[in-house]
Amino acid sequence: MSGVGYMDGDGDGLRERRPVKRQDVNSNSNGGLEPQQEKKEKTFGRTPDGTVFVVPQTHDMVSQLLSPSQPKNFSDVIVLAVLGVHILTLYFLPASLRIPVFAVVFLFWRACYNAGVGYLLHVQSRHWRLVAWAKKSRVFVNPKTGDNPHPILYHILKREMETKIPEDYKFEDAPVEYNTWLVFRRVVDLILMCDFVSYMLFAMACGGRPASEGIFLTAMRWITGTGLFFFNLWVKLDAHRVVKDYAWYWGDFFYLIDQELTFDGVFEMAPHPMYSVGYAGYYGISLMAASYKVLFISIIAHAAQFAFLIWVENPHIEKTYNPPPSRRQRSESEPSEMEHSDGHLTETDHVYNAPPLASPTQPSPVHNLIGLNNIDLHRVTDSSVILLQIYVFALVVLTPSTSFYQALFVTNAVLWRLWYSMGVGYLLNRQSAKKRWTRHFLKYGESTEEAWRQWKGTYHLAMFLCYTSFVAASWKMYSLPHDWIHGMVLLRHVVGASLVALQIWTSISIYGSLGEFGWFFGDFFFDHSPKLTYSGIYRFLNNPERVIGLAGVWGAALITGSRAIFCLALLSHVLTLSFIQLVERPHMQKLYGQSLRRESGLVKSLKRSLPPHLWQWQGSVDKMLEGTLDSLEDFVDAARPKIAAGVNLLVKDSTTLLKHPTRLSITRIAPDLAGYDPKEYSIEIEGTRSVSSGTSTNGKSTPPRSEQRSDFKPVILEYGAPIKVRWTAPLNHSKMDWVGLYMVSDNASREVTRVSSQGRWVATSNDQFGSIIADRGVLLSDKRVSGAARKDAESKDYLSGEMEFSGDKLWWTTGVFEFRYHHNGKHNVMAVSVPFETTINKFDEDDVEADATGSIRGAVEEALLQLVRNCFDRDPNIAPSTVDESFGGLVERDGKFARRVAYAVHQMFGIEFAPEVVQADGNVRNLSWRVCNAKKVLEPYMSLSHGNNTPTKSRY
Repeated sequence: MSGVGYMDGDGDGLRERRPVKRQDVNSNSNGGLEPQQEKKEKTFGRTPDGTVFVVPQTHDMVSQLLSPSQPKNFSDVIVLAVLGVHILTLYFLPASLRIPVFAVVFLFWRACYNAGVGYLLHVQSRHWRLVAWAKKSRVFVNPKTGDNPHPILYHILKREMETKIPEDYKFEDAPVEYNTWLVFRRVVDLILMCDFVSYMLFAMACGGRPASEGIFLTAMRWITGTGLFFFNLWVKLDAHRVVKDYAWYWGDFFYLIDQELTFDGVFEMAPHPMYSVGYAGYYGISLMAASYKVLFISIIAHAAQFAFLIWVENPHIEKTYNPPPSRRQRSESEPSEMEHSDGHLTETDHVYNAPPLASPTQPSPVHNLIGLNNIDLHRVTDSSVILLQIYVFALVVLTPSTSFYQALFVTNAVLWRLWYSMGVGYLLNRQSAKKRWTRHFLKYGESTEEAWRQWKGTYHLAMFLCYTSFVAASWKMYSLPHDWIHGMVLLRHVVGASLVALQIWTSISIYGSLGEFGWFFGDFFFDHSPKLTYSGIYRFLNNPERVIGLAGVWGAALITGSRAIFCLALLSHVLTLSFIQLVERPHMQKLYGQSLRRESGLVKSLKRSLPPHLWQWQGSVDKMLEGTLDSLEDFVDAARPKIAAGVNLLVKDSTTLLKHPTRLSITRIAPDLAGYDPKEYSIEIEGTRSVSSGTSTNGKSTPPRSEQRSDFKPVILEYGAPIKVRWTAPLNHSKMDWVGLYMVSDNASREVTRVSSQGRWVATSNDQFGSIIADRGVLLSDKRVSGAARKDAESKDYLSGEMEFSGDKLWWTTGVFEFRYHHNGKHNVMAVSVPFETTINKFDEDDVEADATGSIRGAVEEALLQLVRNCFDRDPNIAPSTVDESFGGLVERDGKFARRVAYAVHQMFGIEFAPEVVQADGNVRNLSWRVCNAKKVLEPYMSLSHGNNTPTKSRY
């Protein structure tokens, strides 16, 4: 139960890892600041360049728009006028047009929110683009002290902002990041207010009482709907109390504050409360309107908000608040991973020991079972699961839906549920008490790792067949309704599908918090840290499987409308609760004792929110329910899903073009090229030469014309090494020029580039594209040089620059590539570099010297060290400088580095490793041991394939 969790609010999420406040702050019991202290303390902001400034107090959008006590400006008038137009439109539109028109209006504003604001925040987070636009336009520059091409707009913005913030703020003195954020939040105010008002107007247009509805059902609809709406209102208000305007308006996309925010209230109740329970009001309004149209448009809006969270919020949170740790230096006092527990090295294998992918105290983190990308048909568990699922669903399709077959499928589901809960629960109980599962494998001389592998397969198979049989039984009992509008048919399907989605999300969240180790009850099999960390979904619920972890089975019961499936869902829930009570809880109590939390975050939040007398009554009910739960003592289980596939693609180029290197392609092709002579543009490249090329380590790749002969040697550069590009262009070249890296075979034309650079490009001049990624790599820009420096006959001057392509701007595969110089932000090509090849030299054991023991492992380590450093971008935070230094934390989090190394090892040694093996090995020495061991294992077969039947001693 360990990991890192965070929670988000509407606008910006409240993050778990935040800058700590520099000053002491007195917090009240409800979080936030004390009233007296809030007036005295000032919050300080910090921009990316280190500028510290006082963050003035601002107010929420509703109060600043509608409260008479708040100052008003022209932008407020615009927002209120737009809202008024919406209301008048509903009033004057014919009744037949109100629903379609306001459906389109609401979807437009929802798209502006989730797609429009999402895009702006995305480019701001990745490229710092909004601030770059502001700097490039110079709109915040005081016309009295600097060049501002928009003085009227400057004065309008100054009056607008200073009207809203009368204290601690001067427009001309504030950092450009803060002013950009203020302008951005005014746009957000307009979008969010119009989004809410258009939704309410759409609900009013759709609202009405069904003709056949009784007074009791109408009252229940309105009571429940009103309750959900006011609950939604409380969530919003409480969230704003905690996160304030800074987080509500995504302030940390622009600057950070030196203040520790308080976690409490609604943020202890549910994960991402503004995106989850914060939308309860939508469903309350749907109930009050008694309209499926409102319900479906609410679901669309809610889904769009979750997409916004996943693709905009979460990546920024990870980047800003959860950066990976830098490379950890091995402590001198820390025993080497190559040593035994007594601290002594073994005498076998020339003091090399196996890297500890698995140990008696910790299972291997490689070759996991759960997840679509972990399916492996070479593994009997995966192939068995897939074949059995095909078999079960084939029976569903091929057998008739008679009473006999329906009973057969339901009975099958019951038996698998009993085995999954009671049978597997019994095995876990015996493992907890007597280590019986592990002892069985030790009896036959096998390891704890083998016992763990077999247990995972057993549990995995039982889980999948339990749910497969349940789905098959539900399918057999289900029949399509003849009339979807009749009664509660459509509502049952919508609510049922929502419950299924809730269980899937819960399972994903549980796995994200527990990992493979916790998912398969690893602490029943291995010694584990006695310290518990409640993170992810466990921050809010002590045991999410109790209720929402089985929501899907109740959803299936709703959808099918079958009594048999209802009884099966009830049985599943009872068995799961019994499993938790009789298997999990005793083991957790024995293992973790007093560190177990008694109250979940949700319970704590409810205790603070409910009146004391109401909470005492609720506590009595809770004790009664717990007593009922304790009486259930005979069954067992837990549940989760997994399946699908993943594959790696290797792309390789032909190297035949190297025999006929081409200097430059110089052709005009567009009207905007008038006045530009491609002959005045050139590109030269410099990089680390591959050792096999037999040339000097560094040098230019574009030879002078006098040296262009048929025997000119192609340029072969080292895989992953940075490449420096030098360019020259005329004095009037466009500031929007850029250079991209492409495979030679991708572009048939040398005049226009037809394919995307996929991010492998660098601008020739800084601050022109509004993207920090475009500027990353610029070393020198627009340096004036004479024609003599280019060895031209003419003496005219040129502009020159340098840039470096490294990291993600390189192709991480071998092949033939070229650089292309493009004009004015478009794809018109002005110059093309000579083709060059990146290669990974094959490791030839005959070309290296062995050590005194006859082993060449030292040479393998040396070759791997340079290779790994290149694959890790030569970044000192993650790239090791010695074979014993650990890889940086980013390698464990971002799989791209491990994939690069795995590909390179395959090319160099002919050994294919999964990227997870590279991450688990953790340093070059362990990885080299694995390479040598694999070569030693495969060496006899390689000799036989070459016709050599005489065994030879391995040098590995």
